[in-house]
Amino acid sequence: MQMKIFTYGHESGFAGKEGKDRMETKRKDGSGAWDVQSGCRLCPRECMADRAHGETGYCGMSMELTVARAALHFWEEPCICAGGGSGTVFFSGCTLQCVFCQNYEIAAGTAGKRISSKRLVEIFWELKEQGAENINLVTAGHFLPLVAPALYEAKAQGLDIPIVYNTGGYEKAGTLRQLEGLVDIWLPDYKYRDGALAQRYSHCADYPKRAHEALAEMVRQAGAPVFDGTGRMKKGVIVRHLVLPGCVADSKDVLDYLHDTWGVRIWTSILSQYTPLPHVGTDPNLGRRVTDEEYEEVVDYACFLGMKQVYIQEGVCAEACFIPAFDGTGV
Repeated sequence: MQMKIFTYGHESGFAGKEGKDRMETKRKDGSGAWDVQSGCRLCPRECMADRAHGETGYCGMSMELTVARAALHFWEEPCICAGGGSGTVFFSGCTLQCVFCQNYEIAAGTAGKRISSKRLVEIFWELKEQGAENINLVTAGHFLPLVAPALYEAKAQGLDIPIVYNTGGYEKAGTLRQLEGLVDIWLPDYKYRDGALAQRYSHCADYPKRAHEALAEMVRQAGAPVFDGTGRMKKGVIVRHLVLPGCVADSKDVLDYLHDTWGVRIWTSILSQYTPLPHVGTDPNLGRRVTDEEYEEVVDYACFLGMKQVYIQEGVCAEACFIPAFDGTGV
């Protein structure tokens, strides 16, 4: 078993006019998912909000591109942040709105600065100049009609570091297809196998189905994992699973699914970093941290299954100090 331990503490795509023409073709593919003019259908919620004219969707955002932080981040898996760090761009808003979210300030849309797509391209270059190993887009799905053209433009200008798509996993496969050729590394969560648990904590009983469809699309686009000679990932899929207190059985079900369905086509990252924040303090499970015994039971199960490509965490990871300040840094 290739168990990688960590503690938090390829050019692709179409450039120039060809890329813009290809983007326009994709937007007119008839699916309607990419066109928010008639009501937003970008995510599985399909809330149909008129975001193009200022109405906010389930994600809490209009179509004004809003970013809360853009900075080097050193708390990702080593294959992503080793060396210069990951050039992480945190977008405001979220289609999941998990009750336990550690980034609730931005998920709820209470933090962030409105910027243009042109400014987003500049941010990509500024992060590279700071030494970023990649550009890491955190929760960008509800802004993809604005983010994708920025990626095309940056690549047309010669941006040659991998693009990471960092997501909670609740995505529409049809929307993700519009990103083909733009994303190198997919970094989705797979939070739940139990729809009732997904409904309780993220208000989406269809999460397992949607996350499966999205992951299938990510694996199709990425292909087999590719690393360079220093161990940095250049292309591939890493699926994160956060072990929640009192939910060991569901975590085992998640590992069963990932191992049986995807095998060595993906890497899996088992996270112990659940941080109980004050707004969930009264929940009998969420009001506490994951115990060492709970986390070790999940890791031992991965070993029992014979999973070959796994990251685990060790050390004290469940601390509020690991949550970055969403204060507009780098925006």
